[in-house]
Amino acid sequence: MKKRLMIFLSVMILMLSGCRQKTIDLRENISFKAEQNISYGKDAAQKLDLYIPEKKWDHKNIFLIIHGGGWRGGRKSQLNSFTFDLMKKFPSMAFVNMEYRLASTTRFALPDQTDDIKVVINFVEKKLNIKPKYILLGNSAGGHLSMFYAYHYDKEKKVRAIVNIVGPADLNDPGFKNYDDYAFVEKHLIDPKLVDGKISLMDFGSPVHWITPISAPTLSYYGTADHVVPVSQKRILDSVLARNKVYHQSYEFNGDHVGWEQQPHASFLLEKINDFLKNLDKK
Repeated sequence: MKKRLMIFLSVMILMLSGCRQKTIDLRENISFKAEQNISYGKDAAQKLDLYIPEKKWDHKNIFLIIHGGGWRGGRKSQLNSFTFDLMKKFPSMAFVNMEYRLASTTRFALPDQTDDIKVVINFVEKKLNIKPKYILLGNSAGGHLSMFYAYHYDKEKKVRAIVNIVGPADLNDPGFKNYDDYAFVEKHLIDPKLVDGKISLMDFGSPVHWITPISAPTLSYYGTADHVVPVSQKRILDSVLARNKVYHQSYEFNGDHVGWEQQPHASFLLEKINDFLKNLDKK
């Protein structure tokens, strides 16, 4: 009886594992092993999708995808399509698409969300038994989190580069203060316990405040008709990166906050990411 029970449990474990693992064929000779909705923490929101190339795998770099949604909304599935396009473009790289704990009127975004990024990085390294560099790619709030984590919290310099898509870089920008949820940003983005009296909350939460000459190279993409994160953010970010002599590229597209996902803007961004990473290889 005991032996039968052990066999039954073993089969169930295999079946459950099989439900989460599958192969994704993107086009001829490009396929990834997909393991989806992996728990990386105790909170129900702490889930990630992991995609590993089935053929040639470059263990040196991993794309870490961070969704937007105003810090209190959004799902990793929103970036599935663009992630698959990235996988076609970079078939030898691994990809992680993460969800994180969302903010609310009773729960601050920071430090939970940057803590989640760190936990994911450590989780992936332990699971895969490698020590890669990371390319943080995020849109909107995910762009902000990518920059903020890399510029402020990446003490070990594990982040090789940032791809910031319409992310708020300066929370004090008068143009960004027109954001219709700016009051939430002021009151619920940052736990005041993180900040000493020498700096304001909005300065603390602004990625540009933490840029130094050793900050991660950054590629940015902003819309000229974006009324959520205005194109003025691009100019501010470029100015601070240039002043610190940090390698960066930035581009504009004719569209609103979500226009980057549409064609030809998405294809243009893919090409620029490819060029950007190739240039990093030469440095």
